[in-house]
Amino acid sequence: MVSSDQRRRQLAREKFERQQQRREEARRRTRRLTAIIASAVAVVAVIGVGSYVFLDDDGSKGSADAAASASPSASPSASESSAPEPEMAIDKKARYTMALDTSQGDIAIEMDAAKTPHTTNSFKALADKKYFDGTKCHRLTTEGIFVLQCGDPKGDGTGGPGYTIPDENLTSLGKAGDDGAVTYAAGTVAMANTGQPGTGGSQFFLVYKDTKLPPSYTPFGTMDEAGLKAVQKVAEAGVADGAGDGAPKKTVTVEKVTVDKA
Repeated sequence: MVSSDQRRRQLAREKFERQQQRREEARRRTRRLTAIIASAVAVVAVIGVGSYVFLDDDGSKGSADAAASASPSASPSASESSAPEPEMAIDKKARYTMALDTSQGDIAIEMDAAKTPHTTNSFKALADKKYFDGTKCHRLTTEGIFVLQCGDPKGDGTGGPGYTIPDENLTSLGKAGDDGAVTYAAGTVAMANTGQPGTGGSQFFLVYKDTKLPPSYTPFGTMDEAGLKAVQKVAEAGVADGAGDGAPKKTVTVEKVTVDKA
C-alpha cells in the first residue's frame, strides 16, 4: 500500500524529471532555430560579399566563427555537436574545496576528485574562468524534493558551458528502492541533467533536506554546516510566487566561485 507521503514524493520526482526533459527539448529547438538562421545568413553572405570571402579567407572564417558562437544560450552548437570538456588538469588523488560566495552567505563544498574527476575538473576549469561569478540560483523546490539549483549563466534552466561531462559516482548512494529512488541526504551537492545519461553541464543542486530521487544525478560534493544552514534559510523564505517550485523569494546571487586543492 503506497502512503500519501510516498505518492507526493513520487509525483514530485516525476515533475522534476519532466521539467528537465522540457528544458532539454527547449534547448534543442533553440539549436535548430539557430541552425536555420545561420544557414540563411550564410546564403546572404555568399551572395552579397562573395568577393570578400575569397579575397580574405582568414578574416572571413573569423567572422563566421564569431557569428556562430554568438548563440543566445550556452547550449551546444547548432550542428548538435558539443565542445570537448576541459582537458584533465587536476590531481585525481586529491580533495578539492569549492567555495561559493553568495548574497545569502558563504557555502563551502568538499569535492572528492578520486570519485568524480570529470566533475571536479570541469568545475575547476569553469571557476578559474569566473564562469559562475554573478550568476543566480534560479530554482528552489520546497515540495516533494528539497533542492536549490544553481550554475546556469542564463538563469532560466537552459544554459550551460557548451559541453557535457559523464555521470560519475552514481552507486555511492546505495541501491534504489522499490520506488526507483535513493536518498540524497541533506548537504549533498549533485549535478543537474536533462534526464538522459551524460548530459551534465554546469548546473548543480544543493540538497537542504533529505530528498528521494533516481540515482542518475552525479553526487560530487558535500556542503559544510554553515553552507547548509544558509541554503535552509533561503528555503524557509519559500518560492517567489508562493508555489512549491520556482525562483527563490530570497534572491541568491553567486558572487564568486573558487575551486582549490584542500
